Parts: sequence; C-alpha cells; structure tokens
Amino acid sequence: QVQLVESGGDLVQPGGSLRLSCAASGIIFAIDVMGWYRQTPGNLRDLVATITRGGSTNYADSVKGRFTVSRDNAKNTVYLQMNSLKPDDTAIYYCNANIKTTLIGGWREHWGQGTQVTVSS
Repeated sequence: QVQLVESGGDLVQPGGSLRLSCAASGIIFAIDVMGWYRQTPGNLRDLVATITRGGSTNYADSVKGRFTVSRDNAKNTVYLQMNSLKPDDTAIYYCNANIKTTLIGGWREHWGQGTQVTVSS
C-alpha cells in the first residue's frame, strides 16, 4: 500500500509565500515523475509542476517564475515553493507520483488527498 501525504496548505495574503510538501510512504521500489496539480470547484485538475527523478522540471505557464518544484529522492518527498501568490492560485493542491512497488511490477499513478491553498486579503 502506497500513500502520498501532503502538508503546508494555508491561508496567505496576496504576494505571500507557501511551501507544500508531499511524502510518499509504504512499499516503494522506485518513484519516477512526481508533481503537483490543482483544482478549483467546477474545473478539471490542472498541472502545476512536475519533476523527474533526475531533476528535470516542467511548469504551467501561469506559475513560471513564481513556483519552484523540487524533490528529495532519499526521503521520497516532493516540494512546491510558491512565491508571489495571487488570488487566482487559490485551489486544492494535489500531489502526484508514478511509483513501482516491485522490480518487475508496472508503474502506477498515485494521488494525495489534497491540501487547500487560499490566497486572500
């Protein structure tokens, strides 16, 4: 059983910063791409940022230059540093990871439970 547990969501003023964390636990053989998505009521879940095991990153245009994704492979953890936050960044943020639980098993996509980020004065 694999779990992704997020933390760090909060209420913050426009222009402020937050750091989200997501730790994977359980029976894990390897983790490939990890990343963050976000969702607002009535909308689809959108990509925010992803990072490969080797450190290659990809960002949504709306967060480039403000958000930074990073990971600690030894801790099976991915982070999202969010700076210059805007009200439009308000959403539930979900962690995502592609994980193998055995050497011969396939990659399976896992999601966290989500953490609320609210940007408001």
